[in-house]
Amino acid sequence: MDFPKKQLLVVGDRVLINPEDGDDRTRVGLYLPATAIDAMQVQTGLIVATGPGTPVADISSLDEEPWKVDRRESPSRGMQARVGDHAIFFRKAAVEITFEEKRYLVVPQAAILVLIREDPI
Repeated sequence: MDFPKKQLLVVGDRVLINPEDGDDRTRVGLYLPATAIDAMQVQTGLIVATGPGTPVADISSLDEEPWKVDRRESPSRGMQARVGDHAIFFRKAAVEITFEEKRYLVVPQAAILVLIREDPI
């Protein structure tokens, strides 16, 4: 019996990051001060997945009858972070997970300090 492949879905305003090793220079060339590395205040990594964003209440539904079941998806405030961006984020806010023997960090978008995005040519 073949089981379907597992899929990792990021929810809300969180991003899934493949962390970089503690180095004084990121892959994209940014230097991090020694104090930041020693105290592990910040960390860098590559964003591999993002959630849909923060759900926003749909005010138009307030005019309708409240007992009706609404099957529409609520709109969400979009994410600034994108897959492929490099992020510098607060290490304390990250939650480490392991999925299919790979280590990732789940970080709320609010904990991201800087995004580094390659310009498409």
